[in-house]
Amino acid sequence: MKSIRLILLALVVSASSVLAQDWSLDNSHSSVNFAVSHLVVSKTRGEFKDYTGTASFNPADLSSVKANFTVQVGSVDTRDEKRDGHLKSADFFDVEKFPTMTFVSKSAKQTAPGKGTLTGDLTIRGVTKEVTFMLDGFNSEIATPWGSKVVGGKATTTINRQDFGVSWNKTLDAGGVVVGDEVEITLELEFNRPA
Repeated sequence: MKSIRLILLALVVSASSVLAQDWSLDNSHSSVNFAVSHLVVSKTRGEFKDYTGTASFNPADLSSVKANFTVQVGSVDTRDEKRDGHLKSADFFDVEKFPTMTFVSKSAKQTAPGKGTLTGDLTIRGVTKEVTFMLDGFNSEIATPWGSKVVGGKATTTINRQDFGVSWNKTLDAGGVVVGDEVEITLELEFNRPA
């Protein structure tokens, strides 16, 4: 009986290792983007250019996703040098004290083929909150001419920057504020692994 249990355990471990594969983030084909309301009438869009990440999952089952990401906040780019400098200051990200933001996943669910959610802890300015990303894609492995496998997709969420202590603002004479509180985050991600 004991030997049967050991065999079953070995099969489960073996199956898990086959199903969940380690993927390397391809930064040259990925992006970390955000958008926030500006003066009530439009949106300011930007990206972080320096980031790293690891992921382990089976593309056929997004409930297997485990991921960790680190973003160098000082790499923020909104195509306006003065605004970028303000974002790096203590009014916003306070890069000198908090040079990175991180995401560590805790659980994942698949809701349909290529659709799912990824929940984890997001840390900005030393404040950690649980957030959930909506996953779209990541379920179609492509074999490249260079002998590797590639998979990609999009992860999106919306956070309230006030929750993380990013609270600078100014009130407009006509009503409203300069910067909205809700920040849309969009990750366009491509991963690869040896075939």
